Amino acid sequence: MTKQALIVYGGWEGHQPQAVAELFSRVLTEEGFQTIVSDSLDSFANLNQHSNLRLIVPVWTMGQIKWDQINPVLKAVENGVGLAGCHGGMCDAFRDNTEWQFMTGGQWVAHPGDNGVEYTVQISPGLSPITDGISDFTVRTEQYYMHVDPAVKVLATTRFPSAGIDGPHVQNGPLDMPDAEECFITVSVTT
Repeated sequence: MTKQALIVYGGWEGHQPQAVAELFSRVLTEEGFQTIVSDSLDSFANLNQHSNLRLIVPVWTMGQIKWDQINPVLKAVENGVGLAGCHGGMCDAFRDNTEWQFMTGGQWVAHPGDNGVEYTVQISPGLSPITDGISDFTVRTEQYYMHVDPAVKVLATTRFPSAGIDGPHVQNGPLDMPDAEECFITVSVTT
């Protein structure tokens, strides 16, 4: 029985949703998944058509989702179907839908300094096979400031505030922020 992954892409074009969806499809196919790639949120409304569905990968920044589209995703994840995504394609989707935010465990709220901020991604050692063999690394990109559910098991963090980056977050003092920019956020994955 072949395990299936549903990849649904769209929303803001600045995050190149189709290209990211194609990349995820290639990777998941190499990992033994049959991928179903769609550019319509109505694919969520029809989850019952996929009896071997093991993973849902949203690649959708901003936008709006209807109840008949999100409800099947909520039920599928509650019943053990995995949910994985990265960057703004999962935790900057459907900003006005708190059910989505509660399910994903986080919501993007800002990237102080915009693009071009240099920072270190710190890998939390020994917490997960997902990060085994990965060391801390430095990137130059947007540094995401997230609101995160305290129940989320964080695998990678970044230190705020970055040197020379001003904004209202500076008053918070130094803190470690879960890094959704460069790393997958995995809510639940069953194989």
